[in-house]
Amino acid sequence: MTAPAELSDEDQKLVVLARGVLARAETSSAAAVRDGDGRTYAGAPVATRTLTLTGLQVAVASALSSGAQAFEAAVLVNSSADDPGVATLHEISADAYAVLTDQRGIPVGRVDGR
Repeated sequence: MTAPAELSDEDQKLVVLARGVLARAETSSAAAVRDGDGRTYAGAPVATRTLTLTGLQVAVASALSSGAQAFEAAVLVNSSADDPGVATLHEISADAYAVLTDQRGIPVGRVDGR
């Protein structure tokens, strides 16, 4: 994990999307991704007896099920660099990066691909 950099406008949009999901789902973490075509997807954690996914895993799965074939970036709000969704993000797009933010959306770190 590297130190956070200033967010681009496109990455800031991901923060807004993830924080929106965070509020709607009334959860403590959420995530959003941008695919290779610039489309965005967001997700909150899912925890049932038979299924447990992080917000990033939900966002990545939503993108893949909608036909995404590559990822540019992800934002994880109030999550960590060891989120299993980061591995999936890099499995699909080795150069994709993930920005970690606190609950307010302030960047606290970045996980670069490759």
